[in-house]
Amino acid sequence: MTDSPKAQLLDAIKMHVPFDGWTRPAYQAAVADTGIDPVLASAVCPRGAVDLAIAFHQEGDAQMVMRMAEPDAAEMKIREKITFAVRTRLELVEDKELVRRGMTLFSLPQNAADGTKLVWQTCDAIWNSIGDTSDDVNWYTKRATLAGVYSSTVLYWLGDESEGHEATWVFLDRRIENVMQIEKMKATVRKSPFLSKLMAGPNAVLSHIKAPSRLNDQGLPGHMAPKSQS
Repeated sequence: MTDSPKAQLLDAIKMHVPFDGWTRPAYQAAVADTGIDPVLASAVCPRGAVDLAIAFHQEGDAQMVMRMAEPDAAEMKIREKITFAVRTRLELVEDKELVRRGMTLFSLPQNAADGTKLVWQTCDAIWNSIGDTSDDVNWYTKRATLAGVYSSTVLYWLGDESEGHEATWVFLDRRIENVMQIEKMKATVRKSPFLSKLMAGPNAVLSHIKAPSRLNDQGLPGHMAPKSQS
């Protein structure tokens, strides 16, 4: 089966990005390398290299999800699955420079929203692959917390020159441990008669927040569930 024009362009641009970044010259070189009609290329990539950088990130997410579906990953505990998913996501990268140049691209003001969305999509993919079924405020807190872990780990990994990136995996374990401590603290609050009463008001408000998958309206981050009529 022949790859789509966009897939062909993505494969072609990868050899140019380490030298030119995710830029127009790299995009034009990819178009020339593939021989794809420039009009067709513009149709599938209206923003040129930006669209291909997004496709590159999404390609990595898709590969990670496939790896998470394998039997050995299914047998892991939740903490192990998260660690494995983040590590797998980074190990799938064929050239660090593609990611480094991508971070430069998405740090630009006009592309920052795309970069934030991509990180969120990665964390959402990880939680979904684990089998997360939360449909309340926890849907957001899980992904927001993981986004912090993932982003800091990527930054550390980019500068890591240790053999097999062992320093990065130690760093990742520490970040996951920090998250687990937060979860333990939340459990302590729930079990404490005094603290649970103290948080009753805020928790009542937060209980009305639902995950996007429960929405009828598309494109919104969440909604307040209507109060039941007595």
